[in-house]
Amino acid sequence: MIRRRFLSILPLAASATAQQTFDVVIIGGIVVDGSGGPARSVDVGIRGGRIAAIGDLKSAARSRTIDAKGLVVAPGFIDMHNHSDDTLVDEPKCESMIRQGVTTMVLGEGGSAGPIKPGLREWSTLGQYFDFVAKRGVATNIASYVGQTQIWTHVKGYGMTGASPAEVTAMAKEVGQAMRDGAMGLSSSLLMPPSSLMTTPQLVELAKVAKQYGGIYSTHIRDEGLGVFRSIEEAIAIGKGANIRVDIIHLKVADQKLWGQMKEVISMIDKARGEGFDIRAHVYPYTAGQNNLRAIIPPWAHDGGNQKMLERLRDPALRARMKKEVLEGLPGWYNHYTATGGGWQGMILVSLKNPKSQPFVGKRMSDLLAARGGDPVETFFDILLEENGSVPTVFFHHSEADMTYAMKQPYVSIGSDGSAMSIDGPQSRLNPHPRSYGTFARVLGRYVREQKAVSMEAAIQKMTSLNADKINVKDRGLLKEGYWADVAVFDPKTIGDRATFDKPHQYAVGMAYVLVNGKLVLEGEHHTGALPGQVLRGPGYQKP
Repeated sequence: MIRRRFLSILPLAASATAQQTFDVVIIGGIVVDGSGGPARSVDVGIRGGRIAAIGDLKSAARSRTIDAKGLVVAPGFIDMHNHSDDTLVDEPKCESMIRQGVTTMVLGEGGSAGPIKPGLREWSTLGQYFDFVAKRGVATNIASYVGQTQIWTHVKGYGMTGASPAEVTAMAKEVGQAMRDGAMGLSSSLLMPPSSLMTTPQLVELAKVAKQYGGIYSTHIRDEGLGVFRSIEEAIAIGKGANIRVDIIHLKVADQKLWGQMKEVISMIDKARGEGFDIRAHVYPYTAGQNNLRAIIPPWAHDGGNQKMLERLRDPALRARMKKEVLEGLPGWYNHYTATGGGWQGMILVSLKNPKSQPFVGKRMSDLLAARGGDPVETFFDILLEENGSVPTVFFHHSEADMTYAMKQPYVSIGSDGSAMSIDGPQSRLNPHPRSYGTFARVLGRYVREQKAVSMEAAIQKMTSLNADKINVKDRGLLKEGYWADVAVFDPKTIGDRATFDKPHQYAVGMAYVLVNGKLVLEGEHHTGALPGQVLRGPGYQKP
């Protein structure tokens, strides 16, 4: 339900605004400004890429009018967790994101665009990546963390040995450079080796560097399943140890044995917040995540990287050991196979390269195994070998009740964990998670309009100002005079997702207009082709 508040605009204000000339005036809309406050029936004037006035602008001079009668006018959505680091290079129009109202994407989870070894790409540092994207053009704004996995492999490679003090010092130096390049903070992905080898004290040391430059610590925790409680404790401990804001990536309880215990997880976060520590989180509105079939291989078998793992899969004795551990698990290891509860049928295959397996793209792993016959785990090993060790896969492992409970918390925002793509682009032959096309529209359609789990005002706040505040962006996330004009205009009666796990390449519906830095990027069903996005650099940025 949208709570409207009608404003009485004084004649003097109307007279003053009438003398101004705007680039765009959005009239007649229901403004939900991102603050969490009630909706207002007011007009929005845009000039020079920024919000120039909000009020009664009916008589104001303007170059373009957008009639938003019956539509919601909101700040453009900020995707707190986005993996478009590479896809935006090939698809700078970012259609799947723009068409659901996303105007800013926050990149760089465990992996980030830099640092990388010179010669591998058109850039080697995170700062050079930012310059490359800015020169090439992109439809949305972008920001990025520096990834702990990226730092680890840049300094150490893929060996399964702990980091020495000298190596941690080298990693800290790289974090500092990335922060000066404009990173928003440090982000870790501790689920998989080799980055899972980093200890809590070592993570605290890296987080302290990010803190020195005004950054935050974003973390895909070490174990979202049976070890979720100790992993939440670790995230909180890093926040305390580095005195840094923490954002827990796609908060979930991802093992059927623990479904229903999100309240206990939230209680842990509430306790830390009550003690004065800034611990936050975000969610995506689905009960499945995406990883890779190789995540089912026990951690020790990844030592040395992908090729070493493949060698072990060819060794009968090591296969026997792996098989036992896949089926039974290992202490302290998040096992995707056991977490789904339903086994192989709880997995959808996103991409397969082998011609004999390609017909099963978008099908369940259980379908492919049944077609192949034989022992399922042995066949799984064979498939990984055929696919050179990589099969992107969707895993169904958490409950809607837990996710919805987390979403309702005032400090929990929204992030897609998806990528910008299009229905006819390079990713269209794959069967990705539908969140790349539907996350934000799904929140507004399913959880606001249909289920009424959160109000429209609260949902938009979770997509806008809550995320801007989280990464210390001061002039976006609100419809406020002087702020950049990132704006999403949509029909509250029809906004919704169409992408499904079976047919993910379907754009969201109900989004009427999207403006990025005051430029129209979406108008009805039409992407204008404009690439007005900016690189948003963090508070520690030091211009070369």
